[in-house]
Amino acid sequence: MYGDCQAMKPGEEEQGHVFLNSDNIFGSVSSSPTTTIQNPNYKFASFDNSNFPYIFPKEEYEMTSMIESGSVMSTCSGHDPVENTAIEQEPPPAKKKRNHRHTALQIQQMEALFKENPHLDDEKRLRLSKELGLTPLQVKFWFQNKRTQIKAQQTRRDNVMMKAENETLKTESQNLQSSLQCLSCSSCGHNLRLENARLRRELDRLRSIVSMRNPPPAQEIACFIPETNNNNNNMLIAEEEKAIAMELAVSCAQELAKMCDINEPLWSKKRLYNDSVCLNEEGYKKMFFWPPLTDDDRFRREASRANAVIMMNCINLVKAFLDADKWSEMFCPIVASAKTIQIISSGTSGPSGTLLLMFAELQVVSPLVPTREAYFLRYVEQDAEEGKWMIVDFPIDRIKPTSATLTDQYRRKPSGCIIQEMRNGYSQVTWVEHVEVEEKLVQDEVVREYVKSGVPFGAERWLAVLKRQCERMASFMATNITDLGVIPSVEARRNLMKLSQRMVRTFCLNISNSYGQASTKDTVRIVTRKVCGGLVPCAVSVTLLPYSHHQVFDLLRDNQRLSQLEILFNRSSFQEVAHISNGSHPGNCISLLQINVESNSSQNVELMLQETCTDNSGSLMVYSTVEPDVVQLAMMNGEDPSKLPLLPVGFSVVPVNPSDGVEGMSVNLPSCFLTVAIQVLGSNVTTAKLDLSTVSAINNRICATVNRITSALVNDVGN
Repeated sequence: MYGDCQAMKPGEEEQGHVFLNSDNIFGSVSSSPTTTIQNPNYKFASFDNSNFPYIFPKEEYEMTSMIESGSVMSTCSGHDPVENTAIEQEPPPAKKKRNHRHTALQIQQMEALFKENPHLDDEKRLRLSKELGLTPLQVKFWFQNKRTQIKAQQTRRDNVMMKAENETLKTESQNLQSSLQCLSCSSCGHNLRLENARLRRELDRLRSIVSMRNPPPAQEIACFIPETNNNNNNMLIAEEEKAIAMELAVSCAQELAKMCDINEPLWSKKRLYNDSVCLNEEGYKKMFFWPPLTDDDRFRREASRANAVIMMNCINLVKAFLDADKWSEMFCPIVASAKTIQIISSGTSGPSGTLLLMFAELQVVSPLVPTREAYFLRYVEQDAEEGKWMIVDFPIDRIKPTSATLTDQYRRKPSGCIIQEMRNGYSQVTWVEHVEVEEKLVQDEVVREYVKSGVPFGAERWLAVLKRQCERMASFMATNITDLGVIPSVEARRNLMKLSQRMVRTFCLNISNSYGQASTKDTVRIVTRKVCGGLVPCAVSVTLLPYSHHQVFDLLRDNQRLSQLEILFNRSSFQEVAHISNGSHPGNCISLLQINVESNSSQNVELMLQETCTDNSGSLMVYSTVEPDVVQLAMMNGEDPSKLPLLPVGFSVVPVNPSDGVEGMSVNLPSCFLTVAIQVLGSNVTTAKLDLSTVSAINNRICATVNRITSALVNDVGN
């Protein structure tokens, strides 16, 4: 049955039914005077053509046929004409659909659970449906309707607020226009022209805000956007270029989402025994379009992807990425320096929609690997429905081609991370690192293969550092600390951690700034730097050890072994007087050590601050002797750590994967780069020069340290 047109059934000729002649509607399709619709599933989609623009309803069609023919329609069987033109047979009324209404108790329980989690998984939905006596589909629809209702209510509230704000801005604009009309003076025309120009600019700004109807609240932006120093005026994005930058940001965010979600054919497994993947060049070029470079031969592509669970919630992670200082502090082993050049967009509500122009210098804690510098744009986007945040970095040369010459050796393609919110306050982070690097000739074969593997700046290293640093931040924010040792309070503990963080950061910068001053074939290289207190010689030495970085780290973090080997410090022993745990690994900790020497007394105590940290990307052991008064200022008075004198020394251990193609090395044999770095105050005069005796003493100390470490490792393996 379709509408009121009914198919003929046997025996219905005598029941007063009136049937339409097929010749009148469908044309002559048969020699029979009538045509009966035999297929009840017949579709009428084919009637949509120029010959049949519409179909009359049954009653209208019968009346029209009667007028045209001048007679009453008859049945197809040849019987006497029917007295009525049409006998309307009303079909039986359709059975009214019964709507299910939830009970007050069911709604109350679902409301309570909705406040905890508006998105239920299949397991909880099934359990809730059993408890309430509903079907899982009914529970699902209720939660969907509830989310839609809340979203609509929020939209109405936002509209009311925007209308009120709009009226306020209109009033301010009218007041400014009135002020313009009242300004008139014949004796100070020049000043008035300047004032008029200023007011016109203010009016243009207000009109643009009114047209947007949703201005960003200044107090909310200030909570996560730092102050900037716009010294790089040639790199700033002009007003007419901002729309292009936003379009490119959205496009790069979509590219990052695909690179995080798609496996084959975009990514292929790198090794069978782990989850590391490598980018398929052909698959990438087919899926994404980027203008080809004229000098492709100069550049080598590095691409990697990794994921991990991080001990920090989404919003705090996002805010750290938007603050250049917090970002460089969080990734201090990787980010040597960072700054925000320009705030292009502050977002509409909160961090989402923020677009920043940034500069960063990236490092490896080894003097063998050069640093990488880049200008790039950083864009933040939120998917509130899915509980995800997206942070994408992309190159600026698409907008300002001249910028490529400033950092021509390193080009940052769309890279970044997607942060998925978890219920326990943690975050699931998927990271993609994608760059183009100028191929450089590195003399040392081991270093060349290590850099070409992409490991030094790969996604796995970024996530390993992020995971460890988030554990450190959790320890920093902890308040239920019972074992403080000589640390008098929780606040003093935090101040000591700040001092130690500055010590580690300074140590990493000293090593990365020594690039070109050391190699695996040379013994010791010494450079000097001038400080306010005088001249400080910095000495570094790199050694390739055929041991895993975990083995070397376990040896170096054992203070008893260090004192026995007399490594770096010619002291008899150390005594730990304070201990701060920085994470799940026992080697991630801060210690305050008392140096036990014969000359020590209650009036003459020597202390040493020590921090050790390790993850899959490498290990650090950093020390610095500190005066008791300095520790007192740091812990008790909260003195600014940047003003306290520190000369950090220590070790950096960077793992090298021999299976990436290093010739002459066993695939199953792990290895690592051990970097030893020390600083001493050479002279109180900044214009002084190093004498040979100082150079010889530093050289002998580092060489002796490396020899003792190597011997200890050999003995440990032999035993």
